[in-house]
Amino acid sequence: MNGVIVVDKPEGRTSYDVVREVRKILNAKKAGHTGTLDPMATGVLPVCINEATKLVQFLSGDSKDYRATMLLGVETDTLDIEGRVLSTHEPSVREENIEEALKNCLGTMKQIPPRYSAVKFQGKALYHWARRGISVELPARTVEIHRLTLLDVRLPYVTFFVSCSKGTYIRSLCADLGERLGCKACLAGLRRTRSGRFLEDETVSLEDLRNHRAVPEGRLIPMVEALSDYSTIHVDEDMAAKLKEGCQPFMEDFHGNNMPSLAMGDMVRFILRRETLVAVGKMLYASEELPALNMKERFARIVRVFNH
Repeated sequence: MNGVIVVDKPEGRTSYDVVREVRKILNAKKAGHTGTLDPMATGVLPVCINEATKLVQFLSGDSKDYRATMLLGVETDTLDIEGRVLSTHEPSVREENIEEALKNCLGTMKQIPPRYSAVKFQGKALYHWARRGISVELPARTVEIHRLTLLDVRLPYVTFFVSCSKGTYIRSLCADLGERLGCKACLAGLRRTRSGRFLEDETVSLEDLRNHRAVPEGRLIPMVEALSDYSTIHVDEDMAAKLKEGCQPFMEDFHGNNMPSLAMGDMVRFILRRETLVAVGKMLYASEELPALNMKERFARIVRVFNH
């Protein structure tokens, strides 16, 4: 079994807990997820099974969508409701104030990872140091907020939709919004509704997996589909074998092949018979440059090959 399962992560479980249980239920040799969700969060957690674990490096940088609820007027040490309360304030705000604060958070911003997070420092997660009272200062990271939409206001709770880049901490975003509104805030609830091309309506619950002891029909996403955003170069049996043996793609091997429109640096998937992912490569030239290349010239660098 090789492919991706979109698990609906339950509240109170770590992402690692979920991966470990999926691996045990399916008796898989290997399993890995494409982006950590905090224990209190629920929703889309893509889990790669067996040979598909090689896809993690290509999927972990995808953008994400969340439905978040923040609690206004409460500041905690973990930036969420599970932390120790540091201060409380009366949230005297109007809906238009919240709309304006959300609008001002759009675009590129700098975020410092929360003290209680899985970001590594000297090989250990930040929460390891925080629980021991050791203060660690990490440099701010650049993240991007693509969309922010107010969904519901029931003070002191505010629910909003956010689409953002990899590495964005919604807890930190809530704290920032609280500062902008002058009343402090923390994250009260979080559900991830999209991770890259994986959507909420594709999810499978852990309970379903336990009951079936297998992936429900139609819920195992093939490896070739997991990289559906990548352009495709089709290969025959002979070329597939060469790539798997470590050969690089040279122009002479693909002379007459109908190449897609690609830019230098684009990632591309090499596919056999439209259904089997053979390799992923990075283009060394743009498509329009290929006709002028020597037949002995390599036009792409193979990044990863797959054996399935």
